[in-house]
Amino acid sequence: MSTDGSAVAERPTAPGDPVLYDVSPPGVALITLNRPERRNAWGGALTSMFFRCLETADADRRVRVIVITGNGRAFCVGADMGDLDSISSTTVESASQTDVTALVAEKHPYFLTQLRKPVIAAINGSIAGIGLALALMADIRFAAAGAKFTTSFARRGLVAEYGISWILPRLVGWGAAVDLLISGRTFTAEEAAELGLVKQVVPGEHLLDAALAYAEDIAENCAPSSLAVMKRQLYADAGLPIVETSHTAERLMHESMTRSDFIEGITAFFEKRPPRFPPLTSHSDDT
Repeated sequence: MSTDGSAVAERPTAPGDPVLYDVSPPGVALITLNRPERRNAWGGALTSMFFRCLETADADRRVRVIVITGNGRAFCVGADMGDLDSISSTTVESASQTDVTALVAEKHPYFLTQLRKPVIAAINGSIAGIGLALALMADIRFAAAGAKFTTSFARRGLVAEYGISWILPRLVGWGAAVDLLISGRTFTAEEAAELGLVKQVVPGEHLLDAALAYAEDIAENCAPSSLAVMKRQLYADAGLPIVETSHTAERLMHESMTRSDFIEGITAFFEKRPPRFPPLTSHSDDT
C-alpha cells in the first residue's frame, strides 16, 4: 500500500470477517465490529482486524470521516471472557504472568486519537470495559436509546484500563467520572447524554442513519487539513498550559492560511456554494 492510500483495497474485509469495512461516496468509512454471537467481545482476530481497518481508513484518500459501530445487540461488551477463561482456573501467581496486552489489545484505544481523520462512534447497544474505553477515544458519540453502559472494571477486580481514567473526567467532569469508575454501575444512553458522554440519543433503528448523516456533513463541508490539525490540537493541548496552546494555535493559523484549503473555503463562502476541498494525500498535508 502506498503512503497516499492509492493502493488501498476497495473492500479489505469479507462478509464473514469479525470486522467489516466499507466506504460511502461522500467519503465516510464505516467500520463494523462483526461478532454478534459474542456481543462483539474484544479479543482474537477482531482486535487486529479492527486496527488494520482504522489504518486503512486513515491512509485511504477517499475517506474523510470514520464511523465505528457494532453488529447485533451490542457495541462491544469488553474483553472476550472466552479468552480470559484460562485466568479463572489459575493461581494468582500464574495469572500475574499473563500478557494482558496480547490478550485484549494489539494497540491501545488512544490510537483513535492519533488518526488524522474524525472518528464517530455509533453505539448500537451494550458497551462495557475496553469497549467503552474505545468509544470514549472516538471524537464524537451517538447512542441507541436504552443502550446500557458500564465501566465494569471495579466489579471484575480490575482497574481503570487503557486511558479511561484520562478521557472520562475530560468528558463528564471529575465527580461523574469517579462515580462511574468506582461504582462500576450500569447506566443508560439517556444518562450518558445528560452527562455529555454522547452527543445524541436516537431510536436504535435510526442510529446509523443519524451518525452517517453527521459524518457525511463533515465529509462534504469541512477541510480535511483543518480536521487533521484541529484533532491533533485537541489531544496535544489537553495537558498543556493555555499560554503555550495559544501561541501554538497562532502559528498553526498562519500555516493554514498558506494552504489552498483556506482559499477554497473563503471562495466557496462568498460564492454561496459547497466547498470542494481536496483529500489528504500524505501526513505532511496537515503540518
